[in-house]
Amino acid sequence: MLYDNKKILILGFSLTGKKSAEYFIKNGAKVYISEFKEQLEKDREEIQKLQNLGVELEFGGHSDEFIQNADFAIISPSIKDDAAVLKKISCPIYSDLEFVGKNLNYEDKMVLITGTNGKTTTTMLTSFVLSKKFNAPYVGNVGVPPLEIIEQNPDYLVVEASSYQLHYSKKLNPYISILCNITPDHIAWHNGIEGYIKDKTDILKRADKNSYVILNYDDPYTKTFASEIKANLYYFSLNKIDYENLCYLENGSIYFKDEKIVDINEINLEGNHNYQNVMCAIIASKILGLDNETIKNAVCEFKAPSHRLEFIRKIGKTSYYNDSKATNPEASNVAINSFPNKKVALIAGGRDKNTSLDEFVGYIKENIEKVVLIGEATERFKKALLNIGFNNIKEEKTLELAIDEAAKDNPDVVLFSPACASFDMFDNFEARGEAFRKYVEKK
Repeated sequence: MLYDNKKILILGFSLTGKKSAEYFIKNGAKVYISEFKEQLEKDREEIQKLQNLGVELEFGGHSDEFIQNADFAIISPSIKDDAAVLKKISCPIYSDLEFVGKNLNYEDKMVLITGTNGKTTTTMLTSFVLSKKFNAPYVGNVGVPPLEIIEQNPDYLVVEASSYQLHYSKKLNPYISILCNITPDHIAWHNGIEGYIKDKTDILKRADKNSYVILNYDDPYTKTFASEIKANLYYFSLNKIDYENLCYLENGSIYFKDEKIVDINEINLEGNHNYQNVMCAIIASKILGLDNETIKNAVCEFKAPSHRLEFIRKIGKTSYYNDSKATNPEASNVAINSFPNKKVALIAGGRDKNTSLDEFVGYIKENIEKVVLIGEATERFKKALLNIGFNNIKEEKTLELAIDEAAKDNPDVVLFSPACASFDMFDNFEARGEAFRKYVEKK
């Protein structure tokens, strides 16, 4: 048994924590899960399952019995680094990503993807393309903890990494690291934009000459740290630039090092941001030895994941798109700019993250015909729009009423891209997106 009689501490009763506990208990460890929050009734079945496996659990605090004398700890990524319990722990603390990379020797088989927006689509697409040649599942922030599948011995792990996970991955150095973009997000957790950028980019700066880094040439933050990259550096861009290791868009086609890979009208993804996501997958696939035809066929076969500028259906002349994953204005900006020369009705609003709306309302004025607002953010969003002279604004109490209002004038596109969190009206962005989908499908 790999961890026979070792004491392993799991901090947090999260999906990461639960799947880590199952892996370690199966491999002979004594596993302790310690959760600061109180036990919830809805978790009773999962708690019983873990207890039956032999896992010890505590809720409502962190006792000395649980947290002391552990050989090492796995931390749930949402726990802030100023949590009191961390000051009491003397053993090594890992993210599950770093543990798999360093302790299970998967660094050289890891394609890690991060960024503020687009990382889920990029992760799923890259996995989809690589899986035409390798066993290359997607894991991480996309929903499947790597320890859940590591015993299947995949050829590569395609990892979506959040800023939280990277914060606790201080030594991880994947074979390929991809940064989609950086815009302000989770600022409070990271104690400011500087902390957020640091957690997103430190992993790139650690990469060595045996590794690869893929950067967005069009992102303004790239210029601030690209000179510090020691790894083999590739860029992707919406324009052709004078750089050898480049994937770019030109005249409606995507090229890698001047070799045409695919025409954008052949793929099932909309918008420049998605073309950039495709470029990331192409570069990673070329680094790992896939041929152009295999890459093209896979890219053309792939469809957008749910809630990410997802086409639902067309009713008459109106196409309906579900972009519920857009939980901040920067993500919605991308969607708003994806339908040039179209008459677009935008549904936005929810729980406001109180980030700047300047670009958001500017893009609306340039690209959107009508805005329908819902949720707690309504008043601030309305005020910001009126301040720049945009007046075609409607307010509705429910998402269903907002969909009806958005469709009234038979626009080319009804775009649901909230620019807000979902928690004022829904449990999560998935539930919000499913509500949109179900209502549109029955119209």
